[in-house]
Amino acid sequence: MSKKWVYMFSEGDASMRNLLGGKGANLAEMTKLGLPIPQGFTVTTEACTDYYDQGKTISEEIKGQIEDALKVVEEINNKKFGDNNNPLLVSVRSGARASMPGMMDTILNLGLNDVAVEGFAAGTGNPRFAYDSYRRFIQMFSDVVMGISKSKFERVLDEIKEQKGVKLDTELDADDLKEVVVKFKALYKEDMGKDFPQDPKEQLMEAVTAVFRSWDNPRAIVYRRMNDIPGDWGTAVNVQTMVFGNMGDTSGTGVAFTRNPATGENGIFGEYLINAQGEDVVAGIRTPQPITKLEEDMPEVYKQFMEIASKLENHYRDMQDMEFTIENGKLYFLQTRNGKRTAAAALKIAVDLVDEGMLTEKEAVMKVEPKQLDQLLHPNFDAAALKAAKVVAKGLAASPGAAAGRVYFTAEDAKEAGARGERVVLVRLETSPEDIEGMAASEGILTVRGGMTSHAAVVARGMGTCCVSGCGEITVNEEEKYFTVAGQKIVEGEYISIDGSTGNVYLEDIKTVKPEISGNFARFMGWADAARRLKVRANGDNPRDVKNAVEFGAEGIGLCRTEHMFFEEARIPIVRKMILSKTEEERRKYLDQLLPMQKGDFKGMYESLGGRPMTVRLLDPPLHEFLPSHEEDIRTLAAEMGVSYEELAATVASLHEFNPMMGHRGCRLAVTYPEIAEMQARAIMEAAVEVSQEKGYEIVPEIMIPLVGEVKELAYVKGIVVETANKVLEEKNAKMEYKVGTMIEIPRAALTADEIAKEAEFFSFGTNDLTQMTFGFSRDDAGKFLDSYYEKKIYEFDPFAKLDQTGVGQLVQMAAEKGRKTRPDIKLGICGEHGGDPSSIEFCHKVGLNYVSCSPFRVPVARLAAAQAAINQK
Repeated sequence: MSKKWVYMFSEGDASMRNLLGGKGANLAEMTKLGLPIPQGFTVTTEACTDYYDQGKTISEEIKGQIEDALKVVEEINNKKFGDNNNPLLVSVRSGARASMPGMMDTILNLGLNDVAVEGFAAGTGNPRFAYDSYRRFIQMFSDVVMGISKSKFERVLDEIKEQKGVKLDTELDADDLKEVVVKFKALYKEDMGKDFPQDPKEQLMEAVTAVFRSWDNPRAIVYRRMNDIPGDWGTAVNVQTMVFGNMGDTSGTGVAFTRNPATGENGIFGEYLINAQGEDVVAGIRTPQPITKLEEDMPEVYKQFMEIASKLENHYRDMQDMEFTIENGKLYFLQTRNGKRTAAAALKIAVDLVDEGMLTEKEAVMKVEPKQLDQLLHPNFDAAALKAAKVVAKGLAASPGAAAGRVYFTAEDAKEAGARGERVVLVRLETSPEDIEGMAASEGILTVRGGMTSHAAVVARGMGTCCVSGCGEITVNEEEKYFTVAGQKIVEGEYISIDGSTGNVYLEDIKTVKPEISGNFARFMGWADAARRLKVRANGDNPRDVKNAVEFGAEGIGLCRTEHMFFEEARIPIVRKMILSKTEEERRKYLDQLLPMQKGDFKGMYESLGGRPMTVRLLDPPLHEFLPSHEEDIRTLAAEMGVSYEELAATVASLHEFNPMMGHRGCRLAVTYPEIAEMQARAIMEAAVEVSQEKGYEIVPEIMIPLVGEVKELAYVKGIVVETANKVLEEKNAKMEYKVGTMIEIPRAALTADEIAKEAEFFSFGTNDLTQMTFGFSRDDAGKFLDSYYEKKIYEFDPFAKLDQTGVGQLVQMAAEKGRKTRPDIKLGICGEHGGDPSSIEFCHKVGLNYVSCSPFRVPVARLAAAQAAINQK
C-alpha cells in the first residue's frame, strides 16, 4: 500500500494541521463548511521532509499523486491544464503548521505559455487581462523558482510605462503587455541561458520544488529561530484553481480581518484593490481602499462577504485573517487563518471572546502568545516632549509603540548598528522578507509603500516592533542612503522618531517612556495565574529592580547577584582594595566598610518585597572584573593603599586569569577568603532581621552558594554562613528560619546532585553557566560562530536563548530527580536567561521545578507561559 502524499481539499479537515499545514487544513475545513473556495489539493508536510531526505528531489510516487490530483481539479473546473483553448491555471503556495507570513514563496497564474495565453485571451474575451496574467507569471516564476531578481523585471516595466507616459500598470493596454511579455522572456533567456519553460507540468513541478526549497531560505530560518518553529516540521504546498481579481472593474482582491488587528476592536478591518491580484495588496505597490468601500462598489458581494466572515470567526472562535478574490462579481475565499495581532489587540480579543460567551477563561489564556506580552511593556513617547515635536509626515499606524533612533536604509546596516548598541529606525521603500534580521535589530520601521497588511506591518506586529508603513510623503534613495521629506534631506545616522500608534513621523530624537498596563491585562493575567502551577520570580540586584518586578507580578526574587551591588562609583575602590589586600586583617578592614552598603541594599530590597522570598547569591565574579586596568587608575589606587605602583601593578597582573569563566570565582572565592562569605552572610541576616522587626514581614532568607561542583566545597562554605547567621540571630535576640542552598551550574553538580542535596536545602539552576559548561563554549564568544552553525543546520537555535532540552535539559532533570530522592522537600528553581523563554518554561513545568526566575520585564511572559504549560499538560 503506497503512502498518501497528496490530499484534495475535500479529503481533509482542521484536525490535520500537522500533515496539511495551517493553510491546507483551513482550506479543507472551509470546503467542508460549503464556502466558495476555488478547489485544489495539498501536498503534505511529510512530502517536504521526504524531499530533503531524498537529497532535494521529489520522488516519482509523489509526482504521480500530484498529476492524479490535477486531473480531479480539471474535472471540477471543466478546464484542462496546459490546454491551448481553455487552460486551467493554478496558484502554488506554501503553508506550514505555524503561520509564517511572507517567509516562504507563492507563484500565481501557473499554467500559461505562449499558446495557452492566446486561448485564454479568446476564452475570456479579455486580451489585456490574459497578457497581464502571463507577464505576472513570468516575473514570479523567474524570481521565486529561478532566483532572478524581481527588480530586473520592475525596470523593464518602468521603462515601458515611461515610453507610454503612464504611471500605473493598469494604464497599459494589451499590446503594451505583449511587449512586456516579449522583454520578460528575453530577460529570462539572458539570465538562465534557456527559454522560459512552456510545458505546464514542468512549471508545476519546478514551483512545488521551489516552495519546498523556500522552507530553508535564510529568512524562513531566521523567522523559525525567532518563533520556536522546528526545522523538521516542513511546509505543505497548496495547489489551487486560480480565480482572477484582475479581470476589470467588477473584479478585485483583498485581505480582511474580522476584528482590528492593531486594537482588537470588534468590526471588520481590511482593504482591497479593484482590478488587481493578491500580491498587489500584500506587496503594497498600489494603495488599497478600505473594505467598507466594497459596500458602495458591490453591495451584494459585500453582504455575502460579511456573512462568511462572521461564520468563520464563530467557527474558529478566534479573529480571522482572510484573503478573498472577486472575479466578475463572484466572491471566492482563498484562505483563512487566526490573524496575527498586536499584544493589546490579543488581550482585548481574548477578553471580549470570553464576554461574548465564545471562549472559557482557560481557552482565552491559550489565545495569546506569551512573547507578545513584551509589546505591552514597550515604550511610548513622553507626552511633554511630544507636545513640542513637529509632525513632518504621516503614514499608516501599522504596529504600535514609539521608536526613536538613527536612520539606516539596509537590513545589514541596521543589524550592524544595533550590534554596536545604537537605537535604529530602519527606513525602506518597502520591506521584503529578506529584511527580517534588520527589522529584528530595529526599534522601529518606516516604509514608503505598503498598506496595513503589507509585509512590514504583519512582521512588525508579530515582533512587537513599532512600524509606520505606506508613508508616501517621504522619498527614499536607498542607494545613496538618504530620504527627503517636507523639503529636508535626512542622511544615514541622523535621528528620527516614529509613532506606530498614530502613523506620525518626526525629524528629532523624542524621549520615550515606559508603558502603563491596562485593565484587560490585569483581568487576563488573573486567569493565567489561576491556571498555572509554577511560581514566577524575577532576577533583581537593587531595590529599583525589585519594585519593577513586584509591579509586573513577580512572586519573589529568584536571583540577587551581589557582585552587581559593588560596581557603583563609591564602592568599587573599596572592593579593589579588599581584593588586593595582602593579609586577612587588611581585607577585613575593607569588608567592614562594605558591610553597611550591602546591608542597606538588602534592607531596601526586603522592604520592596513585603515578605516575598529572595534568593541571594554570594559573590561570583571573576576577580579581574573588579580590578583597574589603566595605569592612572592603578597609580591612584596604589597611593590610596600606601604601596608602590610597581607592587600593585604586579599584584593586578598576578590575578589575571587565562579563562576567568572557569577561574577563581563563586564558592572558590569563599574557600580562599572565608571572610568575604562571612561579611555577606552578616549583611543578609542583619537586613532580614531588622526589616522583619520594623515591618512585621515574615522573611525566610535564602542564601545561595554559587558554582559548587563538590559537596565538601558546599559543606565548608555553608559552615561559615550558618555560623555567621546564628551569631547574628543571637546578637539581635531574634528567631528566624533561613535556608542555605546552591546554584547548579557545573555538570558535576548535576551528576552528584544526590550528594549535594545532603547539604543544600534548595537548588537554583544557573542555566547560563550550565549551558556554557555543557557545550564547552562561552556565550560571549559563541556569537562569532553560531551564525555558521545555523547556516549549516548544525543548530536551529541559540542555546543561550532557548534551553537545550536534549543535553542541558537532561542534566536539569537528573539533578532535580536526584535532589528530591535525598531531600523530598527540596525547593527547585531556575534563574538563567531561560527563565523567561516560553518553551524553556514548559520544560521546567514538565520536570516539576517549583519556580522560574527571569528579568522583571519578562515576568508577565513567564506567568502566561507557565499557565499555558499547565493547561497543555492537562
